[in-house]
Amino acid sequence: MKAEKTHLKGVLILTPKLITDDRGFFQESYNQDTFKALGINDIFIQDNHSLSKSQNIIRGLQFQFGDMAQSKLVRVLKGSILDVVVDIDPRPETFMQHLIIKLDDQLGQQIYIPRGYAHGFRNLEAQTHVFYKVDNYYSVAHNTGIFWNDKDLGIEWGCMHPELSDQDKNLPTFKEKMAELERFELSNGFHHYTLSKRAHSTALTQLQRKKQN
Repeated sequence: MKAEKTHLKGVLILTPKLITDDRGFFQESYNQDTFKALGINDIFIQDNHSLSKSQNIIRGLQFQFGDMAQSKLVRVLKGSILDVVVDIDPRPETFMQHLIIKLDDQLGQQIYIPRGYAHGFRNLEAQTHVFYKVDNYYSVAHNTGIFWNDKDLGIEWGCMHPELSDQDKNLPTFKEKMAELERFELSNGFHHYTLSKRAHSTALTQLQRKKQN
């Protein structure tokens, strides 16, 4: 398994060894010992599989907060996607920065996304199947997100009129989400660290500075 670091802390692009012959191919997409050797110690407890029937469906940007935050291991079984990861932890220097990578069913690449990031993707082909592992169970009470086309994030999705779920259509802006988390005084913030009011205020201050620049 080849691991490539990105500019976002902990986010890795993983390329498994592909064994091919006249019959097709074989690959080992997950091995706990191999992942531990790469510094990934998450214990994945739930698998999710989505099908996007038509082209240019955007799912996200979503994340879970507090004790139900999730790390993810994402790959494409069929088709191709633009996968997007956004740093929503106000402490790192990469706060509000994002990563875009194309994943498809040819190379078998995966992206590992630790807790503290929002995630979404746009499918580039009809009938695209996306499979991902998570290290925490789905929780309706902790599942939330950020509007896909948030102006402060400036993500270039390559599509101005995507198909969205009703939930994703009504997600708040980044600024609104940060303010919401501050109002509710969530003890665990976006993940298992404590993001106090001071941290949220710092995040909003950084957001204002980005606007001015």
